Amino acid sequence: MKKRTCFGLFCFLATTACTQSIPSQNPLSGGELLFQSGFEAGVTVVLRGAEADIIGADASLTKPNDWVTDLDNHPEIGNFNLQYQGGDSTQRYARIIQEPGNPTNRVLHFWLDGPNVDNSKGRIQANLYGNRGMKAFSQSVRMYLPDDFNTVRTYPKAIHWLTIAEFWNNITWSQSVPHRFRITLGLGKPTPQTGDLRFILDAQDCELFADNSQKYTTIWAESNPEVKVPIGKWFTMNYYYKEGDRSTGRFYMSIIPEGEKEVVVFDVTNITHNTQDPSPDGVSDFNPLKLYTSKDLIQYMKSQGKTLQIYWDDFKLQKH
Repeated sequence: MKKRTCFGLFCFLATTACTQSIPSQNPLSGGELLFQSGFEAGVTVVLRGAEADIIGADASLTKPNDWVTDLDNHPEIGNFNLQYQGGDSTQRYARIIQEPGNPTNRVLHFWLDGPNVDNSKGRIQANLYGNRGMKAFSQSVRMYLPDDFNTVRTYPKAIHWLTIAEFWNNITWSQSVPHRFRITLGLGKPTPQTGDLRFILDAQDCELFADNSQKYTTIWAESNPEVKVPIGKWFTMNYYYKEGDRSTGRFYMSIIPEGEKEVVVFDVTNITHNTQDPSPDGVSDFNPLKLYTSKDLIQYMKSQGKTLQIYWDDFKLQKH
């Protein structure tokens, strides 16, 4: 028995059954490794004008481990870069640092302390744009939300906009691209009361008007109230995206908190491209690592002496 509770753009899926078990045919298995990096020696964040990039080969891993040779120059993957869309390092940055408390490990650190985009929202994101024929792929990445994220739990409003990954099939900001669509993965809180954060997921068609304004129509949306987002503990986040219609499209996600068993968060069979697209041709663009949210949430954190921060490690991309 499942009950769907909706507010705003998102529907939170409540269920009386136990959390899903790992399927016998795990979609994460059997892929072709396209790229891997643990941000170790040899890997560097460099500035590219107002934005940034990652270059170098991870000396701790074997190929494909080079951010330029193996990722940017791969025939099926577009260009990688780090995007801020405004602001400066007093408001946001992405840096490779020693893991706090573990100087033998290097991690990618997203730090967001101000509304760097037009003083209206905050953005740090990794872009993989201009991909060709990415119809089924998976990603694995370790993620750490520091104790400051416990203050997000006390935000005095519901949270339905705190994006950590996004998939464009096709992009929604170009007048020359038809059949616009996205799937957004985020962290949410269903009520204004203090509470645990949950993973939230939604799929939307997009209409782009002549003045470049946009209208998003939610096709489906999910949350799992039984799986709370770990705070103060590393966890591995795995997801799988398969382009398809309402019976063949799939989005699967699991997490493995450090020292615990793998838990399925989502296993959705539904359309994963624009509902009017007669010939979908793969995910052209996606943001595998992202921290994107409202000015209001950023300012609330700052008022409490806290900052929105995410640590990333052990990034891996596979084709299926």
